[in-house]
Amino acid sequence: MNALESQLDYPFAETLPERSSAIEVAPGMLWVRMGLPFALDHINLWLLRDEDGARPGWSIIDTGIDDAPTRGAWERIFATALGGLPVLRVIVTHMHPDHIGCAHWLCERWNVRLWISATDFNVARLASSASAGFGGPLSAAFMAQHGLAADPDAVGKVGARSSYYKSLVPAVPLSFRRLLGGGTIAIGRGDARDGWRCQAGYGHAPEHMALHNAARGVLISGDMVLPRISTNVSVTDIEPESDPLTLYLDSIERMRTIPADVLVLPSHGRPFKGLHTRIDQLQAHHAERFAEVLEACAKAPQTAFELVPVLFKRKLDLHQMTFAMGESIAHLHALWFRGKLERRVEEGIYRFSAL
Repeated sequence: MNALESQLDYPFAETLPERSSAIEVAPGMLWVRMGLPFALDHINLWLLRDEDGARPGWSIIDTGIDDAPTRGAWERIFATALGGLPVLRVIVTHMHPDHIGCAHWLCERWNVRLWISATDFNVARLASSASAGFGGPLSAAFMAQHGLAADPDAVGKVGARSSYYKSLVPAVPLSFRRLLGGGTIAIGRGDARDGWRCQAGYGHAPEHMALHNAARGVLISGDMVLPRISTNVSVTDIEPESDPLTLYLDSIERMRTIPADVLVLPSHGRPFKGLHTRIDQLQAHHAERFAEVLEACAKAPQTAFELVPVLFKRKLDLHQMTFAMGESIAHLHALWFRGKLERRVEEGIYRFSAL
């Protein structure tokens, strides 16, 4: 546990659910942990006891990627953890592959509806049939403009990575039920059926929905607030002049309206208490990164690629480099939009200088 983590409270200590099994984190709420084929090797998924009219069952929150091990793990959960009851709906916090990948299979398996924000539903539909934003020629050209041209081999690998999203999310359900920020979803049974308020967040995904239940004192935070790592916030070729990092920082600041002692159920890492402390840590983390970027840009004009080793001190594989490039551009854009940096094009390459 690092120094920042020690400032948080972990009610379940080191306890983790075994793969294909579940732990009850609150009455009628189960924690499932599925594997991922990345350096970030797991995702937390949540099951909530629910009812549809007089029919009892479960709602699933997030799904894992679509591959044989994930489907097999879900089948074992269905057989052992749900008490013989059906899945009544699938709720997805946002459109990234580890959250929506298996949604189409689950919805077909149980003949149920997908619940998601309209923006993320439509971006997922686009991404599962194209490569924009997740690799391929457009992503390669965009990153090359931001300095990756200095590493032609990396540009080539990004360009060849045209099926990344589709390989993890081969299909998206054809219809959905819309989640809106500020709206509520009734989940539960009988007198325990209460409201989960949708907390819209921006920057990490187009329109991420965290779910807060004030009566239960629980926040399903998705990827907006994680206990150990900072959430990836990237600029991509889909929206090349965007400022997602400012949107993200503003979004987590709005989460201070949620009580500080709420039990946070994150998509990665362990459930924790200390929401406001973690928001403080994330704001401070990015403030430090902004200071490092400004210092580097004051010494000489910088590309996003040149700033990657300033922001990331470890060796990165291709998967991690694409995220690092997106984050580097996001930090530069936040400072550019705030008038702290100027951007110039030199021989087709974007460089940023301190003002």
